[in-house]
Amino acid sequence: MRNIPIYSSEQHKFILLNESEPGEEDGIRSNQYLIVHEDNGVLLDPGGFGVMPRVLSELLNYVSPDKLKAIMLSHQDPDIVGGIATWLEITDAPVYVSSIWLRFLPHYGVSSMQRFVGVPDEGMNCQLAAGFDLKLVPAHFLHSEGQINVYDPIAKVLFTGDIGAAMVPEGEDHPYVDDFAAHLPYIEGFHRRYMCSNRAARFWVEAVSQLDIDFIAPQHGPVYRGAAVPAFLKWFKNLECGVDLMVGAGRFQQGG
Repeated sequence: MRNIPIYSSEQHKFILLNESEPGEEDGIRSNQYLIVHEDNGVLLDPGGFGVMPRVLSELLNYVSPDKLKAIMLSHQDPDIVGGIATWLEITDAPVYVSSIWLRFLPHYGVSSMQRFVGVPDEGMNCQLAAGFDLKLVPAHFLHSEGQINVYDPIAKVLFTGDIGAAMVPEGEDHPYVDDFAAHLPYIEGFHRRYMCSNRAARFWVEAVSQLDIDFIAPQHGPVYRGAAVPAFLKWFKNLECGVDLMVGAGRFQQGG
């Protein structure tokens, strides 16, 4: 799959970098996104160690590593953070991650935590350059206790980490979700099991509904656009998931 410019203007771009192939991370296909504003860049969820060379190669089509103003980590999973030590060697960019995960990141081979910025539970605004601001939005327990989303107000893209993630069968890949009903079978099982609870989902939907969103960009699977954006938010707001489905230790309602 080629790189996909989700939003592109003369000054600003939001790009889905060439998606990883099955087998690169034990079959987990993950998305890495690059935001470019003039000659500045921000890398979202750079990925595991195995995909780092490919991500770097694609990034170089748009911006050099020394122009990265930030690396954003939505949470602590290895398919997001596994290659971070190598990125730290080739860029001086600060790395933003929920403050609750700072003590765990040295286990990924990080020798110094000086360039890591702990994002508070309520999120924060980041001014990365003149006219280049991003909003870090809390999405706790969806699925990580310290999940952070990134909202780009110029592109009107909300990067949601594992929220909205899809496990699409090989051969059925497509870059965008336009028909939410047809896409639902690829997301329902994952969200019912991996998302913590309907309470967390409702709080998140209520918060992000205040934003002007044209695209929802998850860390796995295609990007939601058009009518699929409000359709997903409506579905997720009413989803029973995680602890809602527990009926005993190690036992879940059917479909959980």
